[in-house]
Amino acid sequence: MKQNFGKLYLLPTTISDGDWQNTIPQYVRDKSINLQHFVVEDVRTARRYLRRIGSTQDFDSMDFFILNKHTQAMDIPSFIEPCLKGNDMGLLSEAGVPCVADPGNEVVKVARRKGIQVIPMVGPSSIIMALMASGFNGQNFAFIGYLPIDKFARAKHLKQLEDRINREDQTQIFIEAPYRNQKLFDEMLSKLSPQIKLCIAREISGKNELIEVHSIQEWKKTRKPEIQKQNTIFLLYK
Repeated sequence: MKQNFGKLYLLPTTISDGDWQNTIPQYVRDKSINLQHFVVEDVRTARRYLRRIGSTQDFDSMDFFILNKHTQAMDIPSFIEPCLKGNDMGLLSEAGVPCVADPGNEVVKVARRKGIQVIPMVGPSSIIMALMASGFNGQNFAFIGYLPIDKFARAKHLKQLEDRINREDQTQIFIEAPYRNQKLFDEMLSKLSPQIKLCIAREISGKNELIEVHSIQEWKKTRKPEIQKQNTIFLLYK
């Protein structure tokens, strides 16, 4: 007998302070504001986003399951209970597309195991948009996530990324906590070879967008980009 499960929609959100209509398709917006059950990283920012795109629902009557670094793995299966009861749900990213640089994959894993249909929806990805605008190799690239915090481990990792660029012809993409952006930038200038190219992609699609590419040697002669405490993607290539 076929189960009448609800669907799990993977809902992108805006990645900047720009107009949501510039990056979120209308059909994604319509689906987002009509769902009653969500998995989110932060309830407050999720509600703020839904209100921003036009939701008029009573949030207190809706389900918001919190998925973040404090969530226990044993609790995740309970998040999809609404789907098992026949209700559609939304997995809402804090910024950009769910499950990419985002913990949502754990919910998707459980949903697939239960036979729930998972529907990815179109929206902005700062990682892909930065790669598009960099001019770097888009046929072979790797998203690293965060580099090590320890300065010695980070310096070693940067050299490993440089070796991978030269050996595999592969673009390396990573992010940092916004308050550590400037420190990472300075370390790249001191640790990487002069000919390696660095792309800085700041606040993509926003009012303060900056996408700039120089070699390490050129960056040393250029005014430092203002990236401290701003959402930034870093890309390295040759």
